Amino acid sequence: MSTSGRHFILGYGSLINADSRAKTGETGNVWPVKLQGYARHWSVMSTEFGMSSVAVVAQTDAYCNGVLVEVAYDQFTLFDERERGYQRSQIAPQSLTPYQDEALPQGTYWIYHTHQVVPPDSHCPIALSYVDVILAGCLEHSKTFANDFLLLTQGWHQPTLNDRLVPRYPRVQADLSTQPLNQLIATVTNLSERELSVSYEL
Repeated sequence: MSTSGRHFILGYGSLINADSRAKTGETGNVWPVKLQGYARHWSVMSTEFGMSSVAVVAQTDAYCNGVLVEVAYDQFTLFDERERGYQRSQIAPQSLTPYQDEALPQGTYWIYHTHQVVPPDSHCPIALSYVDVILAGCLEHSKTFANDFLLLTQGWHQPTLNDRLVPRYPRVQADLSTQPLNQLIATVTNLSERELSVSYEL
């Protein structure tokens, strides 16, 4: 890839969360956006941690939301390592619509995507330790943005695990307040209210 100009990654999962991004590398400003041309699904991307992740696949009439994150060229190897199992491709600026009344920056836009969705199963379920990080990141922008994440993600009916007591997600944020997150998750999950109520032990 060219080292010239400004480069941006479209984060649509845990990269939405500022603290989570910081655990991988240095990033710059962030713009919340909606992307046309990709559908977001829950998918088994790796069995390493015994959990599923969100992934996007190209689909002309689909949308997902995320954040456009400025990343310096010398940081890309760090994010490529974080997103092992995904392919990084350029996306067209005209496929993005900002949430805020602000023009998006000029530069080269990238997204990590997959070509095949593998549905979550009991061995690699949707893990709340991962969902919590994403939704906390969404709430950094607005509740509308968080609700759009839920609406524009397919596969919530798949096996789900409240793993907060023994988190499977390696970048877990156990200090998060789970009450506002549970209110969001309750609208899409197959977990019961009792199952959702289990929280982190600090």
